[in-house]
Amino acid sequence: MTNESIIQSVSQLIQELIAGDTDMFLVEVRVKPTHNIKVFLDADSGVNIARCATVNRALYKKIEEAGWFPEGDFSLEVSSAGLDEPLKMWRQYKKNIGRTAEVTMNDGAKFSGLLQEVTEDGIVLEETIGKNKKKEVIAHSLLFDNIKQTKIQVVF
Repeated sequence: MTNESIIQSVSQLIQELIAGDTDMFLVEVRVKPTHNIKVFLDADSGVNIARCATVNRALYKKIEEAGWFPEGDFSLEVSSAGLDEPLKMWRQYKKNIGRTAEVTMNDGAKFSGLLQEVTEDGIVLEETIGKNKKKEVIAHSLLFDNIKQTKIQVVF
């Protein structure tokens, strides 16, 4: 099997496994040439280790039963789409409203601010420049077509 066909097949299996859980959704499946399959999940209420482990066990069993790797030479990792991963889906943007994000545009421009709104076409990012009396808030309307990458920032 090619990596692309593995990705499609694994994605289909995951959709079947999580179909009853409307809160959870698949973000991405990656396959390395060494048959290391990485699955990234997310959920509107967050994904904990127990949910990942449940999906991992069920998915591992289904892959073994399918016989895609006759020698059993594959590994499987199921995890949440953590903060170090960029946002890839509209639903991820929606669940992160109110959090600080860094957006890199296709032209290389960067914006950082509070994710205020998510529409079908893009986002509104509120950037605060300066402090106290010189504080200025600028709302940037950014279209998804022009966004290269968006990462949620951890603010302490």
